[in-house]
Amino acid sequence: MKLNQEKLKQSLDGKFIGHQLYYYEEIGSTNDEAFRLGLAGAPEGTALIANSQSAGKGRMQRVWHSPAGSNIYTSIILRPEITPARTPQISILAGVAVADVLESYCPDRIKLKWPNDVLIDGKKVCGILSQMKTTASEVDFIVLGMGINVNISYCQFSKEICNLATSLAIETGREISRQELIISLYENLAKWYKQLLKDGFGRIKEKWLSISPMIGQTVQVMFQEKAVSGKAIGLDEDGSLILLAAGNKEFKVSAGDATIVKR
Repeated sequence: MKLNQEKLKQSLDGKFIGHQLYYYEEIGSTNDEAFRLGLAGAPEGTALIANSQSAGKGRMQRVWHSPAGSNIYTSIILRPEITPARTPQISILAGVAVADVLESYCPDRIKLKWPNDVLIDGKKVCGILSQMKTTASEVDFIVLGMGINVNISYCQFSKEICNLATSLAIETGREISRQELIISLYENLAKWYKQLLKDGFGRIKEKWLSISPMIGQTVQVMFQEKAVSGKAIGLDEDGSLILLAAGNKEFKVSAGDATIVKR
């Protein structure tokens, strides 16, 4: 099912996200191109969509598998008037927004893994990567990149991830309209983004906590080959994961890969 560029642009005309839309049949990375556009002054809400990526980016310098014609690869430029310390909130809200949309396809099966992986029954269906340009006191712009596995089949996944990843088509047994999903995604992202700017992080944090299986569990967080572990007890106001270590000592983790420790 191909994306119709013209219909997509018509549907997004005048919207907060996607009012300025760049479409690429193939690109290295939508995040790299969005960052370049951000530096050139592209307005907030500018969106980029690619049919395929040759150098898709995941978190922690990983590659994001990006075959043509199957999935959604998109990056959005945001210019929030927030302090750099609050920027992790953007990734958290993106996870919430994606989960909110995917819930209609797989009711009661969508979960969030800190900081922003979206899962269906424990398998990854969406990855989110945010990159930003900041000064010491303000945010110039944030590039919010998202890869959603929509119609990719099991045989298209590499051996390394075939047991860890899934797609909407695999889980629902039907082909999904990428066109409709993109429009819903942009509308929902705009809703949660405006919620953050108007009323703060409270509702977003509450929603995230309600759909994450990590809270109350012992988790291990890996960052730059170092591991820390503790019981996950909440989210801080900046989006950090709060862990409880031995001796009831609380500490915060602001980056890394978190997994639930199986007993």
